Amino acid sequence: MHRSFLALPWIPALLLLTTAPGVHVAEQPHGGVVVERPRPGIDIEAYRFELTLRDDIDQITGRTTVRFRFTADGVVELPLDLIGVRPDGQGMEVTGVRAAGRPAEYRHEDDLLTVRLPRAGRPGERDSVTVSYRGAPASGLRIGLNKYGERTFFSDNWPNRARNWLPTVDHVAEKAACEFVITAPAHYQVVSNGVVVEETDLAGDMRRTHWRQSAPISPWLFVVGVARFAVQNLGEFDGRPVQTWVYARDRDAGFHDFAVPTLRVLAFFDDYVGPFAYEKLANITSPATGGGMEAATALMYSENAVTGDRPVRWRNVVIHEIAHQWFGNAVTESEWDDVWLSEGFATYFTLLFREHAYGRDDFVTGLRQAAERVNAWYAENPDYRIVHDGLEDMSRVTSVATYQKGAWVLHMLRKRVGDEAFQRGIRTYYARHLNGTASTDDLMRAMEEASGDDLQPFFDQWLRHGGNPVFAGSWGYDADAGTVRVDLRQVQETGLFRMPLEIGVYTGRDRLPAQVVTVEVDAASHSFVIPVDAPPSDVRLDPEAWALFAAEFERAREGP
Repeated sequence: MHRSFLALPWIPALLLLTTAPGVHVAEQPHGGVVVERPRPGIDIEAYRFELTLRDDIDQITGRTTVRFRFTADGVVELPLDLIGVRPDGQGMEVTGVRAAGRPAEYRHEDDLLTVRLPRAGRPGERDSVTVSYRGAPASGLRIGLNKYGERTFFSDNWPNRARNWLPTVDHVAEKAACEFVITAPAHYQVVSNGVVVEETDLAGDMRRTHWRQSAPISPWLFVVGVARFAVQNLGEFDGRPVQTWVYARDRDAGFHDFAVPTLRVLAFFDDYVGPFAYEKLANITSPATGGGMEAATALMYSENAVTGDRPVRWRNVVIHEIAHQWFGNAVTESEWDDVWLSEGFATYFTLLFREHAYGRDDFVTGLRQAAERVNAWYAENPDYRIVHDGLEDMSRVTSVATYQKGAWVLHMLRKRVGDEAFQRGIRTYYARHLNGTASTDDLMRAMEEASGDDLQPFFDQWLRHGGNPVFAGSWGYDADAGTVRVDLRQVQETGLFRMPLEIGVYTGRDRLPAQVVTVEVDAASHSFVIPVDAPPSDVRLDPEAWALFAAEFERAREGP
């Protein structure tokens, strides 16, 4: 445990506070497994991070100014998350704190930097503190070589690792504007959130680069990339620059890969959902990212994403990360328990763009691939719920359920309320919570307003209860009666599901069903009789891909 005090005596916090800061629970080193709550009485409005990076040492020197607003009386402490120095030497050492232009009392223990404010503010009043510190980040900021053996500096803050190198209230719901003022060797270029406002060469072959992000975002979306980049300006979307940042040695291939479909995707989501919230969009390659990371305005992709061939897999990752600029970034889940509002949305809206740009077949292919992953995952995790309840282990924040099943929930909701009401509800939800946070209940209210329906049973069944539907059944044809009989049982171990299910009857070699009937599944077993005009060649469940389930379903054997 590292403990730092100024010379002034420290008075126990409980004697000083009429409104205590939020609960902070000790976490495992370097990244944490415990979720904290925002600090009551304090609303962080903006951060200014001033950092110096060097080539001769894997340490940073930082100065962070935190601007905040009081939301309650009697608050005299500002608690900030900041990983302290560990026995291995990694972590941050606080060298001083100033408030109101003077040195301030503080303590730094259990990875919490608590600053004693010079006065208790009143609700609505604003104040700031400035923290000076230095150290070698154990996580959050990767300092090391890229795939070409070149030194780089790249952030990777998800889900709560900003605290390893930035003093913040490191909670998903504590959104704030940010500035990064990076002083680094002049042979690097620096990219960050927002728009660049200064690039100045300094003495000693150093350069200062200043980026400013005006819209509030969560700490895990703060981003810095420092490398030898090749930078392409693709043009503008609604007056905002659209850029590509790739390693200099990947210039040609990277510019080719990221040229499409970025502008088309921005236009589609802007039209379908609502206005793009930010000042730029940049696609950036990074050695700190395994797949894609949706940092606001500065999207990070694996350094291996650049191939020069525009593979479909990476095309879809780009669409997904751009979708996050609306869902997850501009509208952020208020707790990690509701992370599906980010990942399920980005997954489904990737599919919606694919439907728009590449056709219904591509859309259905994506849906069926997602369903296969969900069904395989639920075979191993039968009780998993999409909406968590007081999630504590950060290693379980996301899963196939939050991505692919979350996407399917939105797809089934679209079928439930209809296309027009679905889009109307999405637009209401986005406009209402733009640059703020939202919960699953907030989404439900917007959809109920748009559709006029009671959606509580739907949301409870698909999001708050465990399990996934699994059907077993068969079909047979009665030539004398001119009917098809479908026998169906629910065989999952987690309780019954109530859901509409379409049954398609095919004749000959037709690709499309000759008829589709909708039945209501609401019991352990059912027998449905469907009149038909001709002998069927096949009967299929959910022929148009509107329902999520696993099934073993085949033609019944005839005769003894």
